[in-house]
Amino acid sequence: VFAVNGFLRVATGLDIGLSTKCVVIPKEMGMCHKIGYSEMRLPNLMGHTSMAEVIQKSTTWQHLVHTDCHPHVRTFLCSLFAPICLDTFIHPCRSMCAAVRDSCAPVLLCHGHPWPASLDCDRFPGDEDMCLAPLTKDYKYLKVLPKPTCQTCPAVEEFFTHKRVLEVFCDSNFAVKVKLSKKRTAFEDQEYNIECQVEFTTQGSLLPYETQSMIQQWLLINEKCIERMTPTHRPMVYLLVGNIEEGVILVKQVYRWQRKDSQLTLATQKWRYHKCL
Repeated sequence: VFAVNGFLRVATGLDIGLSTKCVVIPKEMGMCHKIGYSEMRLPNLMGHTSMAEVIQKSTTWQHLVHTDCHPHVRTFLCSLFAPICLDTFIHPCRSMCAAVRDSCAPVLLCHGHPWPASLDCDRFPGDEDMCLAPLTKDYKYLKVLPKPTCQTCPAVEEFFTHKRVLEVFCDSNFAVKVKLSKKRTAFEDQEYNIECQVEFTTQGSLLPYETQSMIQQWLLINEKCIERMTPTHRPMVYLLVGNIEEGVILVKQVYRWQRKDSQLTLATQKWRYHKCL
């Protein structure tokens, strides 16, 4: 059963010739699993003619999908790399492309890549045609969470006193303990395993799991910071401390949490009873 989650707009589409075929979305394309359908058209809307090419080209986008830079980023990319197997090609609408581009282009730029010409939004149909359109539900009742942003990586501090750490806590909204490790994929890329533990937090309205997911997102967006914090394949533990200002998450301090180091442990224990000046 195919379901495209209410994105379809009704109009005329592009007829598919006999040169295309339906194939199962391969396991290597993790970003296009659980999207409401399991088979795709080949060649796809990016002009890729072999499954090897589809896998290779789509893999470079999986990292962007993990950053959750836009609610429709997966739908947009999968409609191009793994188009649904219907009688007509369903393109994403220009409005969906523009919405995803506006949210995700800054993340790409943070990784050193401009928004690609192959995804120029002008090449996609207007909303009056048959295309995948952004959902226009009323989101005003949903909680708007602060957004992680591309920023200069703070220096990793390895020498500090618990008193200094407590002073930093007093000037901050959150402090999160993070365990980082990296692994190599079949495509010679680095993939990072990020474990977050919200040890304590003073930002009031945000719940621990919300802080945790936002920090994971911050790390994926600021991948250069992860690279600096994981020089080897050995897991490393850090404490990230920062502020939420005008709806944006900013990490101000990064402390290396070493086993032999009692200063961070002491600071986190004392924080429960600490009174800021």
